[in-house]
Amino acid sequence: MTLWFVFALMTMAAIFAVLWPLGHAGRTQSGGSEAAVYKDQLAEIERDLASGLIAAPEAEAARVEISRRLLAAAGTGRKEVGQSSVGWRRAAAVMALVGLPLLAAAVYFPLGSPNLRDFPLAQRARAPDPAMASSLEAMVAKVEQHLKENPTDGRGWAVLAPVLVKLGRYDDAVRAYRNSITYDGESAERRSNLGEVLTGVAGGVVTAEAKTEFERARALNADDPKANYFLGLAAEQDGRKDDAATIWRALLEKTPADAPWRPLVQSSLARVGGGSAEPTTSQTTSPSPQAAGGSAAPALSDETIAAAKNMSEGDRATMIRSMVERLANRLKQNGNDVEGWLHLVNAYMVMGDHDKAKSAIADARAAVGNDAERLRQFNEGLKDLGLDG
Repeated sequence: MTLWFVFALMTMAAIFAVLWPLGHAGRTQSGGSEAAVYKDQLAEIERDLASGLIAAPEAEAARVEISRRLLAAAGTGRKEVGQSSVGWRRAAAVMALVGLPLLAAAVYFPLGSPNLRDFPLAQRARAPDPAMASSLEAMVAKVEQHLKENPTDGRGWAVLAPVLVKLGRYDDAVRAYRNSITYDGESAERRSNLGEVLTGVAGGVVTAEAKTEFERARALNADDPKANYFLGLAAEQDGRKDDAATIWRALLEKTPADAPWRPLVQSSLARVGGGSAEPTTSQTTSPSPQAAGGSAAPALSDETIAAAKNMSEGDRATMIRSMVERLANRLKQNGNDVEGWLHLVNAYMVMGDHDKAKSAIADARAAVGNDAERLRQFNEGLKDLGLDG
């Protein structure tokens, strides 16, 4: 409201600036060019009389005639100037008061959004906007077209890869990360990001291919937190819990106290018996790369992990979907499991089933809606997954 008040004051000031000179016109001239000629004639008569070139009676008669003509010319000039000035001022005032607002409205209504309702700032920052999503996908399509024509643009692949992860296009993100490394050079961040996406595609299993990427990242930067975390996770999945604890202890020693991934490492360390962790509402029984910047599927048992490593990509995907369906069915029977709901939502997001993820969020809130504490834990968990809590 304050903004519109300021705009109104500015508009009034602009109109006042336009109308002020129109209401204070300059004085009309006492005569035009004809009056000036008559004045010169009067002056010439005075000179001739002074020099004796003309007699006094003749000079007086000439003065009377010229003065009469001068008065007539001056009166006509004032009348014409006055009429013209008034007409011009009236036309300008009408244009300023009526024409300018009409012109502004004619431009605003087709180009502006006069019927758009107010949208609170908090919702603009957090609520998903379908129009923005469509715009993002359109931008991605343009970038992909550019990269199709310029496949060696490594910088373009590097920019595109994380956007594809956000859109849930993990297979395309893997290809984009690989191309960015091929054409723009490798770095610890790119190698660890590639390994993370490969792990997410495999349902949270650190495959041999993903492990290789994390090892390459650590070779480039021994302190890379993402690479060290996932290498510890790989050791845990291989049954080498002592090695996992060693890796995560070393990572915690170099991790700042306010690092966002610190609670995740602490809970992982506690899980393998390497120390106590400070419990948080967002921690789950399975490490989630989402907390480290990526995505993961539901928790997998040691036996399932071992079996998954020997499966083909198609069989592994089928197994994960089967697990997700069993989890969904279990939550229908017991809807008070907050961590289970978070697992289910995250799994749907990883698999690209965004509609099912939204439905699961609605079902979870309906199931725990009568328990304020559980609802708060669920909303906090959604925030850690990068969703609207």
